[in-house]
Amino acid sequence: MKVTKNLGMLLLSIWLIVNGLAMLLRFSFEGQSLIMAILALAAGVLILIGR
Repeated sequence: MKVTKNLGMLLLSIWLIVNGLAMLLRFSFEGQSLIMAILALAAGVLILIGR
């Protein structure tokens, strides 16, 4: 398996996996929404600037 060198896509992948697992397994933790928002913003900005 090849891991992408694009940091934005990597963060987006992590966000999608964590979000999907949280929905499927119905788990949550303190500060989950803040962490998910930061991951989404960071991924979006990095993808937008091409990193």
